Amino acid sequence: MFTFVCYMLFLRFFPLLVVGFDDCTTTCIRFPFRHKFLQPEHCGYPALYYVYRSSRIKKEDQAKIEKFLEDYRAQKPIRFSYAEIRRITNHFNEKLGEGGYGTVYKGKLTNEIYVAVKVLNNSKGNGEEFINEVGTIGKIHHVNVVCLVGFCADGFRRALMYEFLPNDSLEKFIFRASPKSNSLGWKKLQDIALGIAKGIEYLHQGCDQQILHFDIKPHNILLDHNFNPKVCDFGLAKLCSKEKSSVSMTAARGTMGYIAPEVLSRKFGKVSYKSDVYSFGMLLLEMVGGRKNNDITANTSQVYFPDWISNQLSQGEELHIRIEESDDATILKKIAIVGLWCIQWYPTDRPSMKAIVQMLEGDVDNLTMPPHPVPDTNGTNSIPGIRGRPHQIELAVISELE
Repeated sequence: MFTFVCYMLFLRFFPLLVVGFDDCTTTCIRFPFRHKFLQPEHCGYPALYYVYRSSRIKKEDQAKIEKFLEDYRAQKPIRFSYAEIRRITNHFNEKLGEGGYGTVYKGKLTNEIYVAVKVLNNSKGNGEEFINEVGTIGKIHHVNVVCLVGFCADGFRRALMYEFLPNDSLEKFIFRASPKSNSLGWKKLQDIALGIAKGIEYLHQGCDQQILHFDIKPHNILLDHNFNPKVCDFGLAKLCSKEKSSVSMTAARGTMGYIAPEVLSRKFGKVSYKSDVYSFGMLLLEMVGGRKNNDITANTSQVYFPDWISNQLSQGEELHIRIEESDDATILKKIAIVGLWCIQWYPTDRPSMKAIVQMLEGDVDNLTMPPHPVPDTNGTNSIPGIRGRPHQIELAVISELE
């Protein structure tokens, strides 16, 4: 009884104003007292609704926080057990692709986050690819570098989990039956080329240490739902201090057709970030031609495409590649010129990725034609033992400790 009396006196002499926000409306509790401040015209919704609404908002906020934490957990590389990998991939139900180092499956991490899980082949390598992937992209974040969501190291079972990118690789869109067709359009290809360049520039200059990829090629460029490119597959990557101008290697690495000359033989220069520049140049020229740079099924006079395209541009000839809009020819020429700069035979003649980004963003009229990428075998710059086009040169794979 005493409690009830105190409560009534509190309401009588100390009326409360409860302020809530509902579509920018101020509401207060309605009491049946003749107090000027609590008249109906000064009050909004009943107290019961306020209590209900407050409780609902708290629950919504809690749900929002829980969802954020779940998504945030998915954005940080975390360790999964093999049993969790099986569950996430629905027992490896949907296969996305297969390569030399393993098989990739589609998985579902949460209701809104899909992933690509690469189950590594135990018979290949000594775990170097696993260590490279987790040790490099596990610590970096860039819009043009694929995100490592997590990994599995459960006994002899190893797997890598990446963000899922629905449009597959760039290779799917540029290697087409007809070199005169282009399903993406030259404006989109220019955006893709620029995105790749920014991703590689970040690897070279945006991290604590330089990350040299050593396997830049169309197959290792994935495209998201908006066709934004992301560099992936860091199994051959090496870390290099920014203070060093070169990196030590015990053997050549990469994919034939994209490997820089100095990676195969030190007589052409030191191995450095310029080796990635060479691979990127080959990728650009393949985007232009819609074919692999050493496609032996093509006309024999055009077998080595970079050689052919350099001659065409130097002589002011058309590239005979279909254009659909007025700006296409300009974009096509720009990508080709930048690609030829990137594949200069000696590393010192190639631009940095920062300069390449500027070239791709700039006007084609500001670009100059580079020297022919093939060394002059008849002049003063000739290299003993080299004849013909670069794809015909057989260089022994080095095996040395520097």
